[in-house]
Parts: sequence; C-alpha cells; structure tokens
Amino acid sequence: MPPRSHPTVRQVRLGAELRKLREAAGLKARDVAAFLTSTSAQMSHVEAGVAAVSAQRIRSLAAHYACADEALIDALVAMAADRARGWWDEYRGVLPRVYSDVAEAEHHAAFMRDVVINYVPGLLQTPDYARALFRYMNPEFPENEVDLRVGHRMKRRVVIKGDNPTPYTSIVHEMALRIRVSDRHVSRAQLQQILDHIEQGRVTVRVIPTDQDGFAGAGASMMYLGGPVPQLDTWLRDGPTGVVFIDADAQMKRLRALFHKVEAASLNPTASRDFIHRLAKEL
Repeated sequence: MPPRSHPTVRQVRLGAELRKLREAAGLKARDVAAFLTSTSAQMSHVEAGVAAVSAQRIRSLAAHYACADEALIDALVAMAADRARGWWDEYRGVLPRVYSDVAEAEHHAAFMRDVVINYVPGLLQTPDYARALFRYMNPEFPENEVDLRVGHRMKRRVVIKGDNPTPYTSIVHEMALRIRVSDRHVSRAQLQQILDHIEQGRVTVRVIPTDQDGFAGAGASMMYLGGPVPQLDTWLRDGPTGVVFIDADAQMKRLRALFHKVEAASLNPTASRDFIHRLAKEL
C-alpha cells in the first residue's frame, strides 16, 4: 500500500504514540524494523502516520516494547482499525484541512471541555452568529465560501445532539456573551440557544464574570478533548497560524493546570445559567 499523501491528525497521532513507546523502550527504529523484518523507511512511515499499521503489528510492537498497559494498547488498536469515513470527509479538499481534523477529533472524543474568552464557542453558535463571524473575519470571501464554513460548523454540533451526546463543558467569559457580532436579534437568539442546550442537559456552561478578581487568563482559549485513555488526550489551541494540536506530555500537564485555574474563576453551572438569563433579558 503506497504511503498516504495527507494523513489525518488522528493517523499522525497513532504513529506518534507508537514512536513514544519505542523511545520509552530505548530502541532505535532500525532495530525494530529488523525485528519486524521490515525497513527503517517503513518504520518511519508508520511513525509519521503516512503508512497504515495492522492491529496484529501494534500488539507485536507493544510486546516488543514491554508495554503492559492493556488499555492503551487496545485504544491504539481501535485507532488503527477505525477507517470509516465521517461526514467531515466531504469537506476535505474543499475547506482547509484543519476543519476536518477538528471535526474528526471531536467525533472521537470521550469528553470535551473548552475555554473561550472572545466569542461564543463554535459548538454552541447559531447559524446567524457563525455567519456574522465568518463575514467579518473574511470580508473577501464570496457567499458560497461563507456558506461552506457555516454549514461545517453547524454539522459539528452533532456531537452534542442525539440520545448519547458527548459530555461537554464550556467555560465562557462574560464578554464573549455580550459582544454583538451582528445585532441585538442575533445576540438574543444566540443566548437563548445556549440556554436551550443547558435546559436539555446537552451541555454544561460556566461563565466568568467581568468583575471576577484575579482573573488574568485572557489568552486562555483552548479546547480539551478526552481520549479513551489519558495518554490519548488532546488539546487544541488557536495560534497565530491557526489551530494547533498538542499532545506532548509536559504541555498537556501545563494546560490541564491552566484549565483548572480558569474553571476556579467561573461561576457554578446554576449561577451561570441564571447569569445568561439576565443577559438575555437585557437585550
């Protein structure tokens, strides 16, 4: 099978985790290639996510690396076996790859937590709110390009709908709820949709009020996607060049600590719901 020309973030992550296991075992790629009667180039392709790897080979590698974490091994095998196409694949080659990568990551998440300071989180946005954002940030886009992005964002909401929604907690700053990206009507509808999601038990929303003392986390926007095991957790952060996927242990530990600091500055879910009700009545 020829190498993949455009591996997904999930495929790259599988290869990276196999590389971590090899390095933890103190083995060189060429030594493992010899064990598998393969080549160093093939090992490099597997660990870069550009070559597929079978469940049997993953278990053989785990045994060779003396990895006794059965939950992690099973999770890696499941990642390799899952080759089904998702709704996001229709957007590959149509929108930038990060759109599909984010949707795929959300689809596979065991839980989701995010912190948003400037805007209502994408998973909670109404079509009108999302459209106003895309139009403002990309005034040169023709209407069909805006439609594509709005459509993709609305389809992402599938993870918080249905009979078995993914557990989702969003910490939102008061300013994100007050900023009118469009007009009063769109802002009121946006707040009402958030309240509807809360009342239906689909999401947990916590608000950081502007008068909260000691909150210096204005740059703390992030999304935490829980994996089937903690080693496969992923963080997403918006950087100057776009969304960055983070899975390095040290960085994930730092971001978990930052998330808990931000969470401690937020109102509890009941107080947050009441807070959003009051904001909606002001409009």
